[in-house]
Amino acid sequence: MAGAHTQEIDLAFAGNHELRKRVHAAIDQNPTQITLFRDISSYMLNHTSPASAEPATKKRKLDDSNGVSDGAIGGLGRLASTDMKAWRSYPSVSFSIPQRKKLTLELVTNKAEGGIRGLSADGKVEFGIAWKDVDQVFCLPVPEKAKRQHNFVVLPIHGDGVNPVPEHLKASPPEAIVWTFEEATGKNIIEGEDPGPGPMAEAIHHCLIQAGTGKSVIFPTAEDFQSAIVQNHRKGEKAYHVKAHRGSKDGYLFLTSVGIIFGFKKPLLFFDFSSINSISYTAVLRNTFNLVITTSNPSNQEIEFAMIDQADYPGIQEYVQKHELQDASMAAARRAKKLNVNPPVEKRDGTNGESKVEDGDEETELEKAARLLQDQEDEDEDEEDYDPGSEGESEGSGEDSDDEEDGDGGEEGYEEADGEEYEEGYEEGYEEAEGGSEEMEGQQY
Repeated sequence: MAGAHTQEIDLAFAGNHELRKRVHAAIDQNPTQITLFRDISSYMLNHTSPASAEPATKKRKLDDSNGVSDGAIGGLGRLASTDMKAWRSYPSVSFSIPQRKKLTLELVTNKAEGGIRGLSADGKVEFGIAWKDVDQVFCLPVPEKAKRQHNFVVLPIHGDGVNPVPEHLKASPPEAIVWTFEEATGKNIIEGEDPGPGPMAEAIHHCLIQAGTGKSVIFPTAEDFQSAIVQNHRKGEKAYHVKAHRGSKDGYLFLTSVGIIFGFKKPLLFFDFSSINSISYTAVLRNTFNLVITTSNPSNQEIEFAMIDQADYPGIQEYVQKHELQDASMAAARRAKKLNVNPPVEKRDGTNGESKVEDGDEETELEKAARLLQDQEDEDEDEEDYDPGSEGESEGSGEDSDDEEDGDGGEEGYEEADGEEYEEGYEEGYEEAEGGSEEMEGQQY
């Protein structure tokens, strides 16, 4: 009988074997205290991270990584206990965040305490998040893969990586959960079933509705943004991503109906429309440009995404205009400083012939890029028009005439550089001296 009543105690103190033995010893000595210890255990399970048989130091490391542990949005509560049965279970799912390993994905539909959790092979809850703590769920195609894959991204409240985390969550900030769904192909396709991520997304959507969150699974669409770059591995298929770099990390921007998300490496970033103060374009070159998103939080943080292909600029600009995001590319704060490389332009005022200097406005980054691009095109045209053969014909072949005095002496009409003409004709009858020297006789200047 005691064993049935001490199940919660064993679960609550599973991470500390010695303390659990002391609790059982106290209950054996005074059985009336079992109610007190069960209440304590129940409180611990509902306000701390999932119980585990691992040592306390290892358990604490896991809690810090899953983003939904003690202090992070209320904890998991009963979701940490496998006594709460799952509505849907998906074995051998490849997770990349918060852990990179294969686990069993479970969806629990309990309205008050349901959520998503990952279970290890021995049935222990590794991490999870309650439905009430979910901010957004995305289903995004994984670019540049031979087989069609989709990443499900579950973002917790205060876990967008952009806005400041509340003070009480800074010790263990909430972290996203990401797993990969690989579409069935060939013999793995079951007749009558959708091989894509649709059924899993519908199951998650059902749980979100049951929990009363008002959220849904977000897919990227061509109505919001479609890349103009052809996918070499699957030509003719639409692409919804923009390849970009944030510092040394490369990743993909997805422009969705609820905001812009950058993945799939840590840290993921999600800019909902309310968190975007402005968008601007910098470092505009012939083939690439940078996109800068200024957040609307008190720090006005600027986050830059570099090396974006110019082919995607029209689609991004259309997205910015459609969602009425402020384009701050021409703002005064972004105007490029004058380099003083070129001297001021002088113009005649047309009255007294005097010159006046016009400094003009400071050149912006976009104006500078356009000017440099035009200069480069002009140089290319000059190189195409240049004909090295014509230069020799127009300038003549009489270079270094002083070195050609030993040539034919019968040519007429030599002209000196200062315009004086040699008198025509040379008298004949050069005589060779015995020393082999030549003596010119009768030449008149």
